[in-house]
Amino acid sequence: MNTAVAQKKTHWSVWVVGGLSLIWHVMGCANYLWQATMSADALTGMTAAQQAIITDRPAWATGAFAIAVFGGAIGSILLLLRKRLSLWFFLLALIGVIVSMIPVFGIVNSGVEFSMAERVMYLAMTPLVGAFLVWFTRLAIRRGWIGDGPANI
Repeated sequence: MNTAVAQKKTHWSVWVVGGLSLIWHVMGCANYLWQATMSADALTGMTAAQQAIITDRPAWATGAFAIAVFGGAIGSILLLLRKRLSLWFFLLALIGVIVSMIPVFGIVNSGVEFSMAERVMYLAMTPLVGAFLVWFTRLAIRRGWIGDGPANI
């Protein structure tokens, strides 16, 4: 064989995680676009917690929300293309999630009624998914499933 470094076969989990991540982030992109173009009538049909998050969110947090979902979507595509660059987009998306959540903590503690499902979704699930994607992508790079082979990251 004339190849100096052979890349390992891509593990099935890269396709599963990449596909699910792309679906998750495309739904996030759709949510962002829906919120950005939402009519006042659509807003009144939402729960008080959802209304508070949308109307009380400052512009910088909305920008971070956009960075989180669009950065994550790009990271997902790059993961499916088996590119190391996906890690940087997932890191950017995770930072976007954390920054966009800062005002949500204040809203949750402001007296607006949040159900337990809303608390889990808004405060726990999204950052956990983001952290998992960073962890998984680092694992995939170390094991040589994506990129040009194993790396020390």
